[in-house]
Amino acid sequence: MNDRYLTVTALTKYIKRKFEMDKHLKDVWLKAEISNFKHHSRGHMYLTLKDDHSKIQAVMFAGNNRSLKFKPENGMNVLAKGELSVYEPQGQYQLYISQMEPDGIGALYLAFEQLKDKLSKEGLFDPAIKQSIPAYPKKIGVITSPTGAAVRDIMTTLSRRYPIAKSVLFPVLVQGSQSAASIVKAIETASRMGEFDILIVGRGGGSIEELWSFNEEVVARAIHASTIPVISAVGHETDFTISDLVADMRAATPTAAAELAVPSQAEIKERIISLDRSMDRALKSKLANAKERLGQLQRAYAFRYPAQLLRQKEQELDKFVERLGKGVSARHNSKQESLRALHKRLMLKHPKTQTQLMGRELNQLRLRLDRAFAKEVQTRQNQFQKNLDKLSLLNPLNTMKRGYSITYQQNGEVLSSTKKVQPGEQVTVKLFDGSLDCQVWGIEEEKQ
Repeated sequence: MNDRYLTVTALTKYIKRKFEMDKHLKDVWLKAEISNFKHHSRGHMYLTLKDDHSKIQAVMFAGNNRSLKFKPENGMNVLAKGELSVYEPQGQYQLYISQMEPDGIGALYLAFEQLKDKLSKEGLFDPAIKQSIPAYPKKIGVITSPTGAAVRDIMTTLSRRYPIAKSVLFPVLVQGSQSAASIVKAIETASRMGEFDILIVGRGGGSIEELWSFNEEVVARAIHASTIPVISAVGHETDFTISDLVADMRAATPTAAAELAVPSQAEIKERIISLDRSMDRALKSKLANAKERLGQLQRAYAFRYPAQLLRQKEQELDKFVERLGKGVSARHNSKQESLRALHKRLMLKHPKTQTQLMGRELNQLRLRLDRAFAKEVQTRQNQFQKNLDKLSLLNPLNTMKRGYSITYQQNGEVLSSTKKVQPGEQVTVKLFDGSLDCQVWGIEEEKQ
């Protein structure tokens, strides 16, 4: 009986799994007002999101709220994005916020979200279509402004970490009305050349307006169409653009992009030394295992008493051969029996057999038909004789033989009453063997 009852922990875990399996709760957007805001000393933010009728607990961990460009306060209207799940210790559901913006932040952010939603639905952000970054590139294309700190940081880092890779700069405009077209042209040119293993596309930090070139749809589609893996390196760590989402890899800064693009020569040397040591240990371990295996085989029963093992296997082989013979014989007999049964069924379905069976059935049906027909004829004859006897009894001619007659008027009607005839009228009296033409001389009525 107790097996039917769950613990609170088990029930809470079950509910949490239900929340986690619902795809609609993985990407929730809320428009709400902040209340009960608390910024914990460890950096996490705890708050309540509410509207006129409902409220929900929410939390934004330090790793996510570091990118906020504003300070949340009680009473502030915000747009929050996150995942809905269950906080097990208290058994309550809450929103785990990943992004948050003030409500009514302007046209640029709205355009950013609209383009982001459009390209996401088209699948441009799908991780499955992203190209892998080569581990050891030979030639790297850098698409950025030829002036500024970004290009210096990228080139310096590439040269320091992996000097054997060649770096080529594609100078472009990174802000202004002509910048998007300049970036697109550089990406397409590098793709047509077919000489590069990686492209780094980006610039240094700035305001959302200054970074807007990397939120343009033409730039996003050019990055998506590139045949070369693209690393996006736009702004600082807190900046996020459409190019970051479309690119095959996103770097927090231009320097980080260079570090992601190439390996460190010091790390490569250490890895080679580590692999050499690992290979040495593996060879020694494999040799020791092989020696131990050889010792086990040498100590095995088969090598110590081969004659006894051979006799034992001979007896086992005899048993297997005997079992095989019995199995084959039994299967042969089973198949023979099945064949006989099938042959019997086939003969029953043979046309000649079927013709004989149908012939016998036809003869039986013919006999039954003849009997039924004779019986029906006899029944009809008996009925006809009975009807004939009845008609004979009702025949007026038989009555007239006993002296009765029928009188007809001149119009041929039967004279049934004295009131229908007048003295002197001609009448016809029908007798059994003829008729008499008569004249009425007198009428005498009888009282009933």
